[in-house]
Amino acid sequence: MLKLAQAAVYLRYPFTIILKYAVSHPKKQPTQLKIDPGSKTTGLAINRGDQVIWGAELTHRGQQIKNDLESRRALRRNRRNRKTRYRKARFLNRTRKPGWLPPSLESRVKNIVTWVNRICRYVPITGISQELVKFDLMCFLLLSNESAIRGVAIVVTNWMLYRPILKGQDSTNRSKFPI
Repeated sequence: MLKLAQAAVYLRYPFTIILKYAVSHPKKQPTQLKIDPGSKTTGLAINRGDQVIWGAELTHRGQQIKNDLESRRALRRNRRNRKTRYRKARFLNRTRKPGWLPPSLESRVKNIVTWVNRICRYVPITGISQELVKFDLMCFLLLSNESAIRGVAIVVTNWMLYRPILKGQDSTNRSKFPI
């Protein structure tokens, strides 16, 4: 289309073309955006049927944000201890607004939302699906010897089904505290 002068380059990165004529009845093919969140990286993929059209991996800055906050905290504490009256001690100012997330998680969520909005600008997405998987690390502690490796699936499913209800959870085994 570029050689026939029916389209022009709209953006070089990501490479996008724009048509020089209006399409009267555009046909949208069903495309789905799939999200696989993780603690360090998040996978994004655009699927059309069984075919993957585009894929990417987002690297999160969670640990970097945590380290920056800890260094800022150490500097504040140092200023308070020098007794220069530059910084007052904290007292009764530890309330958090409802829906508060730690800065590392907030960064991860905003990063994913930004990229989903960016993708939706360029691709007509008909559906978005996200993989939600919870790992229970207690089941891996139960598998300390190699002879139990064969029964991993049985132990994991049994532990997930019969694990004790933890503090802060109701009888349906769902947490009362929103994440």
